Amino acid sequence: MPDATGPDQIFQNALAMGEIVLPRCDDCGAYHFFPRILCPHCHGTAISWSQASGKGRVHTTTVVRRKPERGGDYNICMVELEEGVRMMSRVEGIAPGDVTIDMAVTAFVGEAEGAPAVLFKPSEG
Repeated sequence: MPDATGPDQIFQNALAMGEIVLPRCDDCGAYHFFPRILCPHCHGTAISWSQASGKGRVHTTTVVRRKPERGGDYNICMVELEEGVRMMSRVEGIAPGDVTIDMAVTAFVGEAEGAPAVLFKPSEG
């Protein structure tokens, strides 16, 4: 059983409440993702949690092809958030092939495989 107060659990608990939070090192000020107890930039151990801006850009993208009876095609992408971290996710609300590199996207808490997850949608404007 995972530590109820570990970094992954803190992140998952926030998602369950509809919030997207990111770990930030109190020593060097850098955000990092995936959640962990040691800053990957300076190896500091003083970590705080901050609400993510939700603003990002698609860094890479691909389309996963599936038969329609298995749910149809979907996209997988790497999104770089305004805070400088990258998250693997998907962009919802448009055709998988219409997701492009450098597309502006906005994060939201959705559902993937029955659990809360960070998903993205194209930014308006």
